[in-house]
Amino acid sequence: MNIKGDAARRRRRGEELLDAIRRAALDELVESGYANLTVDGIAARAGAGRASIYRYWSALPELVADAVSHSMPDLVVPPDTGDLRDQLIAVLAQGAEDLNGPNGALARNLVAAAVQHPELVERLREHLLTRLGAPFFEILRRGVVRGEVRPGALTQNVATAGPHLLFMTFLLSTGPIPPSRVNGIVDEVLLPLVVAPGASVRGRGRDHGQDLGRFGAE
Repeated sequence: MNIKGDAARRRRRGEELLDAIRRAALDELVESGYANLTVDGIAARAGAGRASIYRYWSALPELVADAVSHSMPDLVVPPDTGDLRDQLIAVLAQGAEDLNGPNGALARNLVAAAVQHPELVERLREHLLTRLGAPFFEILRRGVVRGEVRPGALTQNVATAGPHLLFMTFLLSTGPIPPSRVNGIVDEVLLPLVVAPGASVRGRGRDHGQDLGRFGAE
């Protein structure tokens, strides 16, 4: 009988227990890969019982998606300064910083697993799309109010375009994502995609030498 482990399980309740299970799932995922992930392995690492895991998550894909979602730092929406470009860059740069850190290894593991486990993709989509798109949606909403962003840009596809491009950049790169790549995604893709015809946009494409003053004015 593991008296010490049993005592630890009795003491932990609620979010403390859930966080321990989530951390264990991510550690197991990075070390062993999704194909070798088991409820028993997660339970042992977390010092929890199988029943505790199944009480909150019905299957491994649901647990992994939830753990990944909780491991991601919230993307902070900057104050509305009226500078659409700077706000988009500020949020996208937070995503780049996260991928350049420990979560990058986790992301690569998940992509490899998704090829063989479509049920994991579905769970991740449910957990992550809203979380990634919400900050960009808010920035675009502010732009619509100011008349800078076309109303048709307020969609999930547009709001998540930046994170999707950033993630593809990360997967196809061998090093960290540089700030110039973040700026390029905003200057060359997002702004041309969202800015309303004839609208004035503050800021310049500093890394690309282009004037972003007007789109579609002619």
